Amino acid sequence: MYKRILVATDGTSLSKKAVKSAIGLAGLSGAELVAVKIVPRYPQAYFEGAVTMSTDDVGRIEKQWSDEAQAVVDAVKATAAAQGVTARAVTVKSDLVADAVIATAKKYKCDLIVMASHGRRGIKRLLLGSETQHVLTHSPLPVLVLR
Repeated sequence: MYKRILVATDGTSLSKKAVKSAIGLAGLSGAELVAVKIVPRYPQAYFEGAVTMSTDDVGRIEKQWSDEAQAVVDAVKATAAAQGVTARAVTVKSDLVADAVIATAKKYKCDLIVMASHGRRGIKRLLLGSETQHVLTHSPLPVLVLR
């Protein structure tokens, strides 16, 4: 059925449900799992009078975010391995979360993307945006969305 499944996670309880389902699906279909967490870059202010941080401070914060992201995907890999599923743990540095998820799925030749959605509607969706919606509308691969 599937040979390689990408699961996007951010470590939240909602995404942990998607991870659990993706591991189960990978186990049933004999697929490899690719767990990915997208790590944003530290926002830089370019306006006069804005408070800026030193390059060292920004680097330290970004390293902390990368280390935390690696811990999240390593935990997914360990959980998958405990259930007999082969998995890779991947982190990607990007401010464009949805585009990075799609690019990672292509890079690792995945044939399914699994991710969670909060199911926001109306004004909340407009204000908060939806990375899942962006992946759904732009991915050439099938996308399984879980809530």
